Amino acid sequence: MGMSIILRDKVREHLLRQMQKGDLQPGQGINLAALSRKLKVSVTPIREALTQLQQSHIIRAIPNRGFVIAAVNPEEAKNLYELVAHLEVLALEESIFNEAAIAKLKKQSNHIANAEDALERVNAYMEFHRLLTCNYKNSVFQQILKDLKTRVFFYERAFMSNDSFHYNSNDQHNAIISAIEDDNIPSAALVLKMNLMLVKSYIEKQLVVL
Repeated sequence: MGMSIILRDKVREHLLRQMQKGDLQPGQGINLAALSRKLKVSVTPIREALTQLQQSHIIRAIPNRGFVIAAVNPEEAKNLYELVAHLEVLALEESIFNEAAIAKLKKQSNHIANAEDALERVNAYMEFHRLLTCNYKNSVFQQILKDLKTRVFFYERAFMSNDSFHYNSNDQHNAIISAIEDDNIPSAALVLKMNLMLVKSYIEKQLVVL
């Protein structure tokens, strides 16, 4: 791996962390000079990282404004969640779960239920889905899913802070785990797809209200 790729990935990971912490919001501009100073790298790997994130629709390049975090919209929510649902179901169907993996899922499900605030809950929810799909050993797939989920995070962050919504979601998470324990992966996949479609329709409704 060349030095420029290592630097580009360092910038990319930094930006993704900033987004997850809530320090970068949709519509916010990215200051290349400030980023360059902070990370002690030249502007070139920063541009490369931003271009990569642009391909994932996480960042938009706006003439005369530079790079900004892309705003959320109903059409993208629909496309994004449908695609993620198909990919996560595929990963689940190709996975084998041992007792340790099931124990991790149960623990993570509890983290979601006991989260102290919206941001913690969303990050716990995202990690639950990562644990559901990480047993599918396909590195190309995992990179694509990771990029898409980074974008999904903004929708979750903006709209999934509603407590009542998450209590409904908890039942579905437990149903997924039970089906995996029973070695009934088709049933788990069905609940997973239902869960993501529920989120999609909820978010689409919220976006229309805006």
